[in-house]
Amino acid sequence: MNVLAGTFDPSSEFELKQWIGIHVGPLDLSINKAVVYLALSALLTILLGIFTMRSRLALLPSRRQTVGEALYEIAQTQIAEQGLPSKAIGRWFPYVASLFLFILTMNLVGFIPLPLTGDKWHGVPTWGIYAVTSQLSVTLVLAVLSVLFTHIEGVRYNGLRYFKSFVPAGVPKGMIGPMAVLETISHVFRVISLSVRLYANMVAGHMLILVCIGLLFILSGLTFWIAVPPFLVLGLLFYFFEVIIVVAIQAFIFAALTAIYIGTAIEPAH
Repeated sequence: MNVLAGTFDPSSEFELKQWIGIHVGPLDLSINKAVVYLALSALLTILLGIFTMRSRLALLPSRRQTVGEALYEIAQTQIAEQGLPSKAIGRWFPYVASLFLFILTMNLVGFIPLPLTGDKWHGVPTWGIYAVTSQLSVTLVLAVLSVLFTHIEGVRYNGLRYFKSFVPAGVPKGMIGPMAVLETISHVFRVISLSVRLYANMVAGHMLILVCIGLLFILSGLTFWIAVPPFLVLGLLFYFFEVIIVVAIQAFIFAALTAIYIGTAIEPAH
């Protein structure tokens, strides 16, 4: 979005321009904005985990301990224990907890203005917001891994009998084939629903905020007190709604559904 140059296209914020070209045969491993945000989010996730989980326990908890306990409580009781059977919590709690914390961090970083837009104004990098989870390729990889782990655990715990759970008991023989196909399609759509839910929510939130910011500049040439305050207030409302509510909810839903999918694969009867 280059409002200063006289154009307004909020979708340009989601374009990925190559910063450093890295090509290995047919593979394009170039560094761009999304790669930098992913690396930054991964680093911050590690630091957040170390900072909150390695504090000294005290009867009167510090803020650091309080935040750590709150994050652990959500990951343990609201995500892992609600979706995973008790025999699988020890193995899969680290994954769903890390997934929750990583997506939460990526979403939060997406609302912090940083000089990583790739654009410059008079030689100075411009600051902006960008959510790496607004890239479908990022959310798709996370979704594929979650669904893949689901079937791996289903086979590991139940053997090939796991695939019998694709067809409900008591189904007439003539309907076994169609039911198996429909169940397979539903598992494929798990990938789509997981990835698109997170992607669409982050794109929509950022788009609304960017539109409000752009209109502030475009309408600033009109009567200031009539044009600017409504969009300033609206932009701030969208911003705080996304940061306070949407960011955490989307991370929670993704991790919780992953736990549920893995849990139902391990114990199909449940």
